[in-house]
Amino acid sequence: MTKRINPLFLIDFYKSDHRSQYPEGTQLVYSNFTPRKSRIKGVNHMTFFGLQYAIKEYLINSFNKYFFWQPKSVAVGKYAHFMRNTLSTPINTDHIGQLHDLGYLPLEIWALPEGTDVPLQTPVMTFWNTKPEFFWLTNYLETLLSALLWKPCTSATTAGLFRQALDYYAQETSDNPEFVDWQGHDFSFRGMSGVEDACMSGAGHLLHFTGSDTVPAILFLKEYYDADITNMKTGGSVCSTEHSVMSAGEEHNELNTIKRLLNIYPDGVLSIVSDTWDLFRLVNEYLPTLKDQIMGRRGKLVIRPDSHIPHKILNGDPDSTCELEKMGVIRLLDKHFGSTINSKGYKDLDPHVGAIYGDGINLYELRKILSGMKDNGYSSTNCVFGIGSFTYQYVTRDTFGTVCKATYIEVDGKPRPIFKSPKTGAWKKSHKGLLRVNEDLSVTENVSWDEQGGMLKPVFKDSVLLREWTLDEIRENAKKSKRGACLV
Repeated sequence: MTKRINPLFLIDFYKSDHRSQYPEGTQLVYSNFTPRKSRIKGVNHMTFFGLQYAIKEYLINSFNKYFFWQPKSVAVGKYAHFMRNTLSTPINTDHIGQLHDLGYLPLEIWALPEGTDVPLQTPVMTFWNTKPEFFWLTNYLETLLSALLWKPCTSATTAGLFRQALDYYAQETSDNPEFVDWQGHDFSFRGMSGVEDACMSGAGHLLHFTGSDTVPAILFLKEYYDADITNMKTGGSVCSTEHSVMSAGEEHNELNTIKRLLNIYPDGVLSIVSDTWDLFRLVNEYLPTLKDQIMGRRGKLVIRPDSHIPHKILNGDPDSTCELEKMGVIRLLDKHFGSTINSKGYKDLDPHVGAIYGDGINLYELRKILSGMKDNGYSSTNCVFGIGSFTYQYVTRDTFGTVCKATYIEVDGKPRPIFKSPKTGAWKKSHKGLLRVNEDLSVTENVSWDEQGGMLKPVFKDSVLLREWTLDEIRENAKKSKRGACLV
């Protein structure tokens, strides 16, 4: 729905008449979008991502289709009618008609390169009106820009933390660190707050990984970030079963169901959900029966446990009275299919078998699994991890305290640096004046127009996109970014 209505409706109500509340003679309002704080212990940065989508889809496409290209009587008339019938105090809407007459969005945006990890309190973008009569427009767009940006930024940051942990353990234990590209797999689609949310979040995941089951996120990156989807370069997945498939074959016939699946897929990766009934019976009894068939495939059979405590299922539960549970899935696969010792002294399972775990994987559980695999003598790349909505959805705008705040205005041609500094909330103190982001990503406040910007560069002006980032460029930026201490 939001993509099919006049985007001037995509506001909090109180934005509708701030135009009347600014000082008389106001000609320019300059704002920034900044992560103020982190609610994740040990994380002091945020990855910037999603602006190009916001610009293309909303500031250009939606404004053109559902406002500027509509008859004035329709576009402005509907807006005026809505405000008359929903606000307790009547407001003047002549400025909406003036904007329609102008025919474009008189706004300028400067931003950091997408994919950049920024320290807290560093603005990722600044924006201001390009015509004095539309000073009201800058912060009018705060609600929309904030809603569009905080989630892809947060998911990209989260994916970066997963990538950091997986890279660390791969360097420690594996000869195949490039496999990490596929080791983090997006399983979150069904648990997100709608399709657009899944696309924005899933695209953030794909800055750091190529594994994803969120199909529209790949299409999103193709459309808005010129991503190459051939040969799974942007993202991809494997053939996999679900519980309905396994249970349809009936419990007493599970062995034959697996055998039939192996016949259907003689090549490539096949993932089988393995705890529809008895996980350890499947791994310890059924798979050895099919060993010749499994070892004869031109590909890998991946076992997918889907319940209980992940690190105990994979690495073994020393407190269990069951010998199979004490061993865990990784050691059982080794027992039946073998392994080799890599150059770093850790075991790699035979390449015909592997494991994936995708239920309840968060950063804490991931680290427990990886450290346990290392302690047991196995390389981290023996297992893939599905990252679901518990991780990507259990966040809010306050996770990184992202805000749009005005820090500078011009009244009757005179500059006026502005800021907020609540005595009851010091962490909410805003920047002041025009801003410059330096090469080290620190911020200098209250600079001149000639000095403002720095690492912030023009990306949008007057309904025109000035700088376009490709997914490949953003992924390179993400690789170069410094995230501080590794949380392992």
